[in-house]
Amino acid sequence: MSVRLYWQSILIDVNHRMGKLMAQAAARFRAAAIEAFAERGYGATSTRDIANRLGLSTAAMYPHYKSKESLLYAISLDGHQSALHELERTDQPQIAPPDRLRLVVSAFTCWQANNSALARVLQYEIRSLTPEHYKDVATLRRATSAVIGTIIETGSISGDFTVTDTDGALLAISSLCVDVCRWFPSRTHSDPDLLGELYADIALRIVT
Repeated sequence: MSVRLYWQSILIDVNHRMGKLMAQAAARFRAAAIEAFAERGYGATSTRDIANRLGLSTAAMYPHYKSKESLLYAISLDGHQSALHELERTDQPQIAPPDRLRLVVSAFTCWQANNSALARVLQYEIRSLTPEHYKDVATLRRATSAVIGTIIETGSISGDFTVTDTDGALLAISSLCVDVCRWFPSRTHSDPDLLGELYADIALRIVT
C-alpha cells in the first residue's frame, strides 16, 4: 500500500469513528430531552435543563441541534417513524381483517406503553413545532392512521366488519391506543402485552 492510500484509509477510519461518536452524543441529547419534555413539558424546559441532565454545558448541544425546537423535531421524526415502522412491520395484509386488526392494534398499544415518555412528547408537544416541521410530522401521523384505516376499510368491504362509520371507528381506535401514553403504567395495568390484547379485543368490538 502506498503512503497516500495508507493515510486515506486512516482518514476514512477517523471520520467513521467521529461520525459514530457524534451520532451517540446526539442520541444522548435526544434521550435527555425526551425525559425532560415528558416530565416538565416543552415550554418549561430549557436547553440548560437538558444539558444539565448529561452533566454538560449548553454549548455541547449546538453541534448536534441548533435549537430546542430542532431537537424536538428530531425526536418527533424518530418517534413517529418508529411507530409507523412497527405497524407496517406487524401488519399482514394476507390474513383475515379481524386477525389483522388484532395484530396491529395490539402492536400499536404495546408501542405506546413501552415508549410512554416518548409517546407523551409526540402527542402533547407537536404544536410546539414550526409550521414546516409540523407538516412533516403530520404526514407521518396520517400514514400511521392509514395502516389501521386500510384494515377497517378492507374488513368493511369484505363483510367482516359491520361498522358503518369507518372514519369514526378509526378515530375511536386510534384515540384509544394513543391515550395509553397518558397514564401507563397504572396499578391495574402494567403489562404492555396484556394491555395490547385487551385493546385488540375492544377494537374488534368497535367494528363488529
